[in-house]
Amino acid sequence: MIQPATIKFLKDLRKNNDRIWFDKNRDRYETAKDDFDQFLSALLVALVKIDPVLAGLESKDCVFRIYRDVRFSKNKDPYKCSFSASIKAGGKKSGNCGFYIQIDPSKVGSGNMIAGGFWMPEAPVLKLLRQEVEYNTDEFKTIIHNRTFRKWFNELEDNKLKNAPKGVDPQHSDIELLKYTSFVAVHELKDEEVLSKDFVKTCASGYKAMKPLLDFLNRAKG
Repeated sequence: MIQPATIKFLKDLRKNNDRIWFDKNRDRYETAKDDFDQFLSALLVALVKIDPVLAGLESKDCVFRIYRDVRFSKNKDPYKCSFSASIKAGGKKSGNCGFYIQIDPSKVGSGNMIAGGFWMPEAPVLKLLRQEVEYNTDEFKTIIHNRTFRKWFNELEDNKLKNAPKGVDPQHSDIELLKYTSFVAVHELKDEEVLSKDFVKTCASGYKAMKPLLDFLNRAKG
């Protein structure tokens, strides 16, 4: 489970996102970071039982830095107000499709979440994903319409083109599935769920519900 002090640190960081405050509260940050790392380690143990391809991963292979790259951003806040990680075969930089977790208790909408899929893949990968959906439409529909999947994620995030992709017949019977620019499923979490002693179990259940989608997308990418 995530400790209340970790949630409190992230909330305070959002109100005080500057280096002076962060340096004064570095001990709190280190404690919160260790807490998140311990949670990730426990989660990885649970996920390997569901998906053996994750065997060998450690927290350090998955977790993202809290420091923001502000070089090309209008937002010059130096720190993310969240802890996050990408869990997938080969680690966060592998390029595979995987499972994402974010703890951000002070953000309105899509703060605390579990998610997964491909977010804004590059054109060659997106083409492969669309081809797989087109060639195996019934299988894809079965995955995203599955009762357990919809209980967790309802449906894929609505990141779509307004018109048919280049080279795709606008009259295609499943054109809406081929308009996706991202293939991502998201489940938002309340602070109480994050703080629950069953949080690892909750995340593992979400991963299990998402796994058929992840397998489909990774197969498409090749």
